[in-house]
Amino acid sequence: MKKRQSFLSYGKQTIDETDIAAVVETLQSPFLTQGPKVEEFEQAVADYVGAKYAVSFSNGTAALHGACFAAGIGKGDEVITTPITFAATSNAVLYCGGKPVFADIDADTYNIDPNEIRKKVTLKTKAIMPVDFTGQPVELDEIMQIAEDYNLVIIEDGAHSLGASYKGRKVGSQAHMTMFSFHPVKPITTGEGGVITTNSMEYYEKLQLFRSHGISKTPYSLEQGDWYYEMTELGFNYRMNDIQATLGLSQMKKLDQFIARRQEIATLYLKKLAKMQGVRLPTQLDGTESGWHLYTIQLDEQAIGKTRRKVFDEMRAVNIGVHVHYIPVYWHPYYRKLGYNKMICPVAEHWYERALTLPIFPEMTNSDVEEVVESLKEVLEN
Repeated sequence: MKKRQSFLSYGKQTIDETDIAAVVETLQSPFLTQGPKVEEFEQAVADYVGAKYAVSFSNGTAALHGACFAAGIGKGDEVITTPITFAATSNAVLYCGGKPVFADIDADTYNIDPNEIRKKVTLKTKAIMPVDFTGQPVELDEIMQIAEDYNLVIIEDGAHSLGASYKGRKVGSQAHMTMFSFHPVKPITTGEGGVITTNSMEYYEKLQLFRSHGISKTPYSLEQGDWYYEMTELGFNYRMNDIQATLGLSQMKKLDQFIARRQEIATLYLKKLAKMQGVRLPTQLDGTESGWHLYTIQLDEQAIGKTRRKVFDEMRAVNIGVHVHYIPVYWHPYYRKLGYNKMICPVAEHWYERALTLPIFPEMTNSDVEEVVESLKEVLEN
């Protein structure tokens, strides 16, 4: 089997000369942090998704932490979420003293199943944290109805889904709060970074306070002088800087182009893998347009005659950077120490044991896609 000359990662950033020039201009400006670019970037994100407010953070995990704070998550509060996500999703609940409660996924979409959410609601439930896994929006109407029925807060983890749409509207304007991540493999990048979008002035003000040490100007400050400020909450230094924001502003101009290319690659995969024995392709929910952050297939080990681990190793051996997203969160040793056991979510666990992520990012060429498909075909047939 032919080996690629260079390693093809499952995802990577797309940086061009306009991004570099924009960052250099900020580096030469008076402000590297706490300057005007942060607010400009926040406004650009809010305008794009159709939300009233956006509050930026140093990274996506910090943004989720801020959202849990704004939602009032505290000791003893339960937050329902999916096990098929990066650990940061539920970790943010733990940071605030809350308890993550894992609900199983839908076998077709891989996203949290609204019917399973209802089964997990108790008198202690304070919020639901659904995840737009792989870039496909969750069944938000159903989840918002559950929130309304039980007076819960929805914190949508949209780390994968900036640029995706749900029933004709961009993700980020419908949940009570939505988090987007700007890690290099995400739809756009600021190096590291995150943002919460919301239509609530109350959440907006709490998020701003939390990300900046819990410090703010107060009416009393005006009496004391411009130098005076007060710490009213125990916040964190979670601010995004102007260098990150400048890169984000430049990247936002290309977001639709990036998403369009991801959709093209996903379509190519669908066409070329449709008849490959032992491979199950991702299913898209009606009324959604995925951002295709990840392209994740499932392997039927019995049909192909080899294990997922064997397929993974053989693809990596020819420099095709397949990956697996994600280990069920409650399988991690730390969560086991907290008392979580296996078989909480059997559909999710069955899915994880079969899942394999194929490379997808805007700079991939059609030839790259062809190499991935041909390599996978050879690995499965040999």
